Amino acid sequence: MEPATSSEFLVKFWGVRGSIPTPGKTTVRYGGNTSCIEMEVGGRRIIFDGGTGLRSLSKDMMRQLPPETYMFFTHYHWDHIQGFPFFAPAFVKDHCLRIHGAVPQNGESLEKHFMERVLHPNSPVPLGGLRADMKFSDLICGEPFALDDIHIETTPLNHPNTAMGYRVNWQGHSVFYCTDTEHFPDRLDENVMALAEGADVMIYDAMYTDEEYHNPKSPKVGWGHSTWQEGVKVAKAAGVKTLVIFHHEPGHTDDFLDKLQFEIRDNFPNAVLAQEGMILNVGD
Repeated sequence: MEPATSSEFLVKFWGVRGSIPTPGKTTVRYGGNTSCIEMEVGGRRIIFDGGTGLRSLSKDMMRQLPPETYMFFTHYHWDHIQGFPFFAPAFVKDHCLRIHGAVPQNGESLEKHFMERVLHPNSPVPLGGLRADMKFSDLICGEPFALDDIHIETTPLNHPNTAMGYRVNWQGHSVFYCTDTEHFPDRLDENVMALAEGADVMIYDAMYTDEEYHNPKSPKVGWGHSTWQEGVKVAKAAGVKTLVIFHHEPGHTDDFLDKLQFEIRDNFPNAVLAQEGMILNVGD
C-alpha cells in the first residue's frame, strides 16, 4: 500500500529516558518516558522502540491512523517494549502492523519471542485483544534492507543480550539511531563508526557522564551504556552534523540536564539533549 507523499524527514521524540520511567516534578521538561522515537520519512511513519513513550505516540496516531504502521526494535529489554501493551493501533481490526527486529539469541523467530515471551507473561491485556494484522520480519543484523526508497542499514551494538543500531537513509539525508551501546576503552567502535559516518543526525546512548561511568564506588563498566564524552568523540571522528544525547539516566533531573547541556555544547556546538515532544527536521 502506497504511503502518503511528503518531502519531509522528521524525527519526533516520545520517550527519551533509560532503564525505568521517571515521572515526577523533577523530570517535566525532558520527560520521564522510556525509549520511543518516530520518524516521518516520505509520508511513512516509522517507530523505533516501544518504551512507555509509545502510549503517547499511539494517542497521536489514532487521530488519523495510517493504513500501515512500521515498528523496529533495537532489542527486547523492558524499557524498550513496555509500552506495547498500550499501543492503541494494535487493537484496531485489520490495521497492518509490521514489526521488525533481530532474531533473538535463543534462535526463536521474532514472532514467537514477541508473542510468547515479550507479551504473554508480562502484558495485562489478553493477547486475543490484539486485533491488528501483525506481520513480523526477522532481521539479520548487519544486512541492509529497504522500504521503497527508504534505505535502512543495521549494525550490532555492544550491549548485554545484544542490541541493534539503525541508520535510515532517504534522499541524501540520514539518521543513525544508536542507543543501548557501550563504548570500548581502547578504540572507537568500528560498527558504530561505520553507520555514524557523515550522518545528519546521530541519536546516541549517553546515559552517563565519564565521572559516573568510572565512579569507583559504583562503576558502570559492563552495564551496556555509554557517556556523552564518548558520543562527542564519535560525532567528531565521523563528521556527524547533529548529535542527540539520548537514554537519560533515571537520576538525571531537569536541572542536572540543563547544566549538562552547556558542558556538552562547549565540546560539540551542534549537540542537543533529547526531550519529549522535540522534533528535528533532518536536512534543515
